[in-house]
Amino acid sequence: MQQYLLIPGPTPLPEEVLRAGARQMINHRDPEFGQLLAETLAALRRVFMTRHPIIPFAASGTGGLEAALVNLCSPGDEVVAVCAGAFGERFAAIAEAFGLRVRRLEVPWGQAVDPEAVRAALRATPQARVLLVTHNETSTGVRQDLRAIAEAARGHDALLLADAVSSLGAVELRADAWGLDVVITGSQKALMAPPGLALVSVSDRAQAAMRTARLPRFYWAFDRMLAELGDTEAYTPFTPAIGTLYALREGLRLVEAEGLEARWARHRRTARAVRAGLRALGLRIVPDEPVASETVTAVWLPDGVAAGALLERLRVEHGVTLSGGQGQFRGRIVRFGHLGWVPDEAVLAGLQALETVLPQVGGPAARGAVAAAREVLAGAPA
Repeated sequence: MQQYLLIPGPTPLPEEVLRAGARQMINHRDPEFGQLLAETLAALRRVFMTRHPIIPFAASGTGGLEAALVNLCSPGDEVVAVCAGAFGERFAAIAEAFGLRVRRLEVPWGQAVDPEAVRAALRATPQARVLLVTHNETSTGVRQDLRAIAEAARGHDALLLADAVSSLGAVELRADAWGLDVVITGSQKALMAPPGLALVSVSDRAQAAMRTARLPRFYWAFDRMLAELGDTEAYTPFTPAIGTLYALREGLRLVEAEGLEARWARHRRTARAVRAGLRALGLRIVPDEPVASETVTAVWLPDGVAAGALLERLRVEHGVTLSGGQGQFRGRIVRFGHLGWVPDEAVLAGLQALETVLPQVGGPAARGAVAAAREVLAGAPA
């Protein structure tokens, strides 16, 4: 049975990436590795759209969030955190774990934050050291307007830390043009590589703040990493994820061959197709259309449909893996991932499986999901 992994990450890998990741290990202190890492970081700067350094940690995206906080903050610093879902809450919780004073800007799950509310929260917290924003909240299927948030934050001294783990490479993000001080992503999402690397861009302002920050760090220390990152050869002070780097370099090659603008447009079109198919089945999308994510669609479960039964039948009987809800949405929604390398065939297979399984578990017996999605996919990219 063909398997279709349609979750918000890790995402399926193209054959070229699989082959690249299967290469033999090399000495991470030899020039061959130095060139591999330098080439990969140069490509990442183009995808982040930044001239600033990108720091690679052998870690998940969550490690990158922690690294950003411990390098830029001191004990007792104030933090403003936009909390609009499970991952915004996680960012805030990491800050609290290090003794930072967190002012949560609470946003109802399934909605986007008003940039003016961000401006007001910063004004009410004049000593805030950092502003934490999750660009794409996969727990709710909402994409925040990061550019507008950055504009609202301009004029305040707080550094803007953007969790772009599930957006970078699929959703428009311009680190330098938008004035983002730190952008964090992971290898396993839209960059089409296996899990294993947290990637963190660090602006000049962030590097200056790093020199006065007093939270303890050793493995996460930006300065220790930056000292090893040259333009033609780059190294890491600790053992790197060599296989993931090989795969990531190939994934980035594919990203750049497609082109960022074309890639953003493809993800918009695929997202619209998924939502059209789900609506044809009588399902209700969680967020309003203008703020719906380009990388994952969250949909409310119909009354009487158990998430576990639906997800199990999709996986076991049709080879389609979707995600359930998290936190306060657990058992109430399912999430259909469509980021990175997701061919149209996979999207249509997922929708067809849902159309078949929904009435078997107490849901609506509607038809037309595949036709509705095909109509969108046949049109020009948005």
